[in-house]
Amino acid sequence: MNVWVVYDIESSKEGNKRRSKIVKEIKKFGLYRVQKSVFAGNIENNRFDELYIFSKNMIDQQKDSVYIFPMCKADFEAVKLIGKGFDKDLISGEKKEIFL
Repeated sequence: MNVWVVYDIESSKEGNKRRSKIVKEIKKFGLYRVQKSVFAGNIENNRFDELYIFSKNMIDQQKDSVYIFPMCKADFEAVKLIGKGFDKDLISGEKKEIFL
């Protein structure tokens, strides 16, 4: 399943620690950073709940927010981009490798 994760973590010493942990974990899920606080990628359906539970337990729900948007393949392919973008094939899981 394609998924977008968007977060807003408070700016403070404690918030910075939470943000670092969340970013590290999101990357472990195989998601790619497409903007500073936006990640996208393809995860297995059963990992969606795991990501949700991790995020819920990590944030301060009075100060922070994390949005996790599942997106079907057709909707993901319909995303319109203006300006510098990201590799849709890599994010969607269609491309398995990147060469630098």
